[in-house]
Amino acid sequence: MIALLAAVGCRQAPTEAEAEGLRIYAMQCSPCHEATATAGLVVAPPKLQGLFKHATLPDGVTPANDAAVRGIILDGRRTMPPFAGRFSEPQMAALLAYLHRK
Repeated sequence: MIALLAAVGCRQAPTEAEAEGLRIYAMQCSPCHEATATAGLVVAPPKLQGLFKHATLPDGVTPANDAAVRGIILDGRRTMPPFAGRFSEPQMAALLAYLHRK
């Protein structure tokens, strides 16, 4: 639990969905989005800290909203592979909840 609180910050305790989202993020997203070594990649994946705190995603064009992020996760983008079929709706909602908190 301490690691979870450190990962999401010292704000109010994470919800169950946010905790599940962190678990999913750690397994599926952080290997690329938190990697320090991106050898072999043409473009380093964007860091997702504060993703929803801006009007647009790191590309500067796509709106930073649930629909856009969900679409990128499911369909992939540039070097990111599609993750369609890998998450249930509750898992996707949990991942988005975590990304809102991140």
